Amino acid sequence: MLVGRDTERKAIEELVAGARAGRSGVLVVCGEIGIGKTALLEHARGVASGFRVERAAGVESETGFAFASLHQLCAPLSDRLGALPRPQQAALEVAFGVRDGDPPDPFLVALATLGLLTRAAGERPLLCLVDDAQWLDAASAQALAFVARRVEAEPLGLGLVFALRDPDLGPCDVHTFAGLPKLGLAGLGEADARKLLATAVRAPWDERICDRVIIEAGGNPLVLTQLPLSAEPAKLAGGFGLPNELSVPRKIEECFQRRSRGLPAETRLLLLVAAAEPLGDTALMWAAAEQLDIRADAAAPAETAGLVEVGTWVRFHHPLMRSLIYRAATSSDRRRVHRALAAATDARAEPDRHAWHRAQATPGTDETIAADLERSADRARARGGLAAAAAFLERAVVLTPEPGDRARRALCAAGAKHKAGAPDAALELLTLAKTGPLPAAERARVKLLGAEIALYTTGNDDVLGMLLDVATELAPLDAPLARETFLQALESSHMPGSSRRGVLDVAEAARAAPAPSTPTRAVDLFLDGLVARATHGYEASVPVLRRALTSLGDSGHDPRQPQGDDADSRWLLLGCRVAMALWDDEALHTLAVRRVRLAREAGALATLPTALNCLAAVSLFTGEFARAAELGAEATAYTRETGAAPLPSSDILLAAWRGRRAAVDTLHAVIVREATGYGGGGLAQYSLAVLHNGLGNYDVALAAAVPPCESDELVHSSMVLPELIEAAVRADQPDRATTALELLSSRARASGTQWALGLAAVSRALTSTGPAAEASYGEAIERFGRCRMVAHLARAHLVYGEWLRRERRRQDAREHLRTAHQMLSDMGAEGFAARAARELRATGGQCHQRAARPADALTAHELHIARLVATGATSKEVGTQLFLSPRTIDAHVRNIFRKLHITSRRQLRDLPLT
Repeated sequence: MLVGRDTERKAIEELVAGARAGRSGVLVVCGEIGIGKTALLEHARGVASGFRVERAAGVESETGFAFASLHQLCAPLSDRLGALPRPQQAALEVAFGVRDGDPPDPFLVALATLGLLTRAAGERPLLCLVDDAQWLDAASAQALAFVARRVEAEPLGLGLVFALRDPDLGPCDVHTFAGLPKLGLAGLGEADARKLLATAVRAPWDERICDRVIIEAGGNPLVLTQLPLSAEPAKLAGGFGLPNELSVPRKIEECFQRRSRGLPAETRLLLLVAAAEPLGDTALMWAAAEQLDIRADAAAPAETAGLVEVGTWVRFHHPLMRSLIYRAATSSDRRRVHRALAAATDARAEPDRHAWHRAQATPGTDETIAADLERSADRARARGGLAAAAAFLERAVVLTPEPGDRARRALCAAGAKHKAGAPDAALELLTLAKTGPLPAAERARVKLLGAEIALYTTGNDDVLGMLLDVATELAPLDAPLARETFLQALESSHMPGSSRRGVLDVAEAARAAPAPSTPTRAVDLFLDGLVARATHGYEASVPVLRRALTSLGDSGHDPRQPQGDDADSRWLLLGCRVAMALWDDEALHTLAVRRVRLAREAGALATLPTALNCLAAVSLFTGEFARAAELGAEATAYTRETGAAPLPSSDILLAAWRGRRAAVDTLHAVIVREATGYGGGGLAQYSLAVLHNGLGNYDVALAAAVPPCESDELVHSSMVLPELIEAAVRADQPDRATTALELLSSRARASGTQWALGLAAVSRALTSTGPAAEASYGEAIERFGRCRMVAHLARAHLVYGEWLRRERRRQDAREHLRTAHQMLSDMGAEGFAARAARELRATGGQCHQRAARPADALTAHELHIARLVATGATSKEVGTQLFLSPRTIDAHVRNIFRKLHITSRRQLRDLPLT
């Protein structure tokens, strides 16, 4: 009964009405136990006439089963699986245990769920109600939160309502549903509380006791309705038997306990069976009841008391009752019930649930059951359920009698907990693993996992020494893993905040790494190259790092790793960073495109944003600013929708080249504060240098360029050198420019790419005079013309034109300044274009305003879709690439047609979308 919830009811009704009108929406209903969340979900179901309504509920004892809650929600829609793209269909089938296969990427499962729900909503409005969301298993919670963040982009009749206990006491990460529309429920006001209480009392009522109940209940509807049911009418009237001042959850717990105490012992035991069997399978409940000699009429008293309803499915009248009944039972009764459920569960059809019930029924140790749990963990991991695998392994540890096996399983459980994002639990298990007798290689892996957890939770300074110690210990035990650990340490030492001394120390230690195996892997070459860079300088590292890039480019992944493995993406990321450091534009473009392609094909939204940001930076240097904006916007959307931490973003570099100071300042603050990994600090300073060189604030540009150069950070310490040289020349600090030019020239000769040699040539020209300067400007323009770096070509024309004007060669200057202005304007490099315009006017030349283009009317997202559609791709193909439904793409296409004043895809193909 919804008393006094007019505002909340209206919010629910508006969401349902929007879905009925074709507008998707989501709402997270939050509040303490008993505050009325479930009642609001029931109200939503009641007003959703004409809708298809699907429900799921988190169950405390189900949190160890990956995708269990998602399966509840999606199983009735399984007949639509065949309409999904094949990778998504396979991912969902593996997640639900319908088919065998490699562990699906969790975000591919989320995409499949989105596709399944939107297809159902395309047939008739769909309302999804998820109760007790705090008890969702982690895999289901992640998938449903992703769907919720994408749902507003879908012009369909799809509504999602989550009921989430506040504070969040379940296994879901506290930020899982952060940022979604929230409806917080507070206690009822006194008048509404009194009205609700009156509906629950059927006996004479002492007004003083009524006042006390209302005060103690704090407006909690469940307390108000259940408390009178748990006390005798005489005691209510006389003021006896009322609880003391307790928290609301304890009040509710005591209410339910008092109501169930009066039930026959056989009925209470049957309720415990129902509570321990979260599927709500009536047949399974009665099969277990038969094992316990419980009679068929034992359910009647519980149904009469309003605690449970037994029909096709077993349904508790309030989801809280299940966990309260289970927790209130004695440990011996719980074991009896789980033993009965294990006997009633088909071990061949449901091996994992059978193993789980057997494990809960065992008071001591049992190697057979522990081994079964370990096999269940392997199956859970294969379905993509890291959290579930960790739960099985954690219980297996408790049941393992032999200390060595217990330590080994504790290590496996700790690794699963860490990958599932539970570092505290991982550390507890790791402590247990350390106490057991393990082989030397396993002891080293214990230390390695400890270092990786520390890297995840603390930072580089605390971890470098740990990684080095582990790598040294692994060297005689597992040479390939030792080399990977040394490389991990070396990568960490290059992160912002690490000192030059730290890089050298790590490199010196890594020189003692075992020789690489045959055939040599890309990771081995990267290690040798980065060691050479740290110990003998940039120039010494180039040959071996170039071989690493070639090796990675030839295979696309580390040969020891399966395609799409996490390590594969990681080495591709390192490859992109190394290619940038070597100014190898061809390798950079190849690897960046491959990273995006592999991430898209796998639906790996965890890694896709970094891949998109990298490709956006490449697009920017090639002069495709609109493309860079599209990729950056897509990366930002995925980062937001998956709840991931902010990344060092291409947005700041794009804003810098566009001359947008306010945007750069804002992004700079965010990156320095939150995204220090993978060169975030270096990217921020490099972007500032580019911005202020474009705006002509050379002193500020110089100050921004100095820190990355001094840090010797892998990528930006080299990339920023041309910016430092230009700023130092314009700020009349020739000594600084000369020193930086010597370093840049040496590195460019070692690199040997047209990009590197072009940067060296233009920087040399800036520091020269007379014929030498002119020859260097000409060389720079020629070299940039032979590579992909169009943005640098435009800037070379700019600085050459500026030099010619100062040489009083106005006609020659106008030619280059006009070229620079046109190129920079067409790209959108507004700061540099304005600089070119000022110089051109100073020569007496005229600036031609950039003509309006059709693409100007479109947002970055619409332009991205328009480009894809213009290639001839269907809405389904575009939707698959961008993880949107075909109907959403069709809606965007209609908007694009309207903005461009066209009516067909053929016309779109004929437009210049640049």
